[in-house]
Amino acid sequence: MACEICGDSGWKTVEADGVEQVARCDCWQAKLVEHSLAAARIPRRYRHCELTNFEQSYDSLREAHRKARAFIDAFPVVDRGLLLRGQHGVGKTHLAVAILKAVVGQRGARGYFYETRELLKLVRDTYSSGGDETEMEVLRPVLDADLLVLDDLGAEKTSEWVQETLGLVVNTRYSEGRPTIFTTNLEDGPDSGDPNSMVFRLGARIRSRLFEMCDWVHMEGIDAREVGGPNPTPGDIARYHERSPLSPENLRGTRRLPDRSRGMARAQLRERGPAELKWTGGKAGS
Repeated sequence: MACEICGDSGWKTVEADGVEQVARCDCWQAKLVEHSLAAARIPRRYRHCELTNFEQSYDSLREAHRKARAFIDAFPVVDRGLLLRGQHGVGKTHLAVAILKAVVGQRGARGYFYETRELLKLVRDTYSSGGDETEMEVLRPVLDADLLVLDDLGAEKTSEWVQETLGLVVNTRYSEGRPTIFTTNLEDGPDSGDPNSMVFRLGARIRSRLFEMCDWVHMEGIDAREVGGPNPTPGDIARYHERSPLSPENLRGTRRLPDRSRGMARAQLRERGPAELKWTGGKAGS
């Protein structure tokens, strides 16, 4: 249905000081936002995510929501991104997508969503596809976006190539002052031999850069997937805390690995030789 104001021309007539002028119609701006959101690569599963429907049943989630709102209100005058940390299902991706949608829709920013493993696969595929697209052409929108959401950081199997590629993304965006929102399940602690630690998965250099370029936001709450949705009943929540090994109550005091597991992880680190591949060129690691 054609716009009643401009007839889909994108321009409307306005009067200023008794003089008729033309200006962009509101429908043009709405279409521009619609196009930008469609290009942002937000998965269908998360397209409903907004700040208004973000679950805030814990103090840490209310604080995360407050920081998200402050980030949106300040954008683009922000000097730090956000690192959203927490267990599965607490709403990290929901909150990251809500920020991305608001910044694109309200600020006209160019923003993109990438799941980390998906991004690495896209880069890796350029080595074997035989096509004309290079790894830098894949990475260019990631490096240049006004806002980037990099979801599930650390879920990928670590390797020298993975750390080199992620290091390029992190360092370039940091150097150019472009904010990034990361989500991760990784732990942060002094034990670099813990296979779930940031240092083990990402390397000390990337971990240090993330600390410098982002506000770290810890999110603790119920796993919305495990309790059956975003609006659980009190009974659902009680059963979750009683039965789930990942409930906040049951997780406390279980962060450290058994000594044998930590020893095996350290052995894996010692066995790693010098970097086999350097950026750019070479074949992607597994």
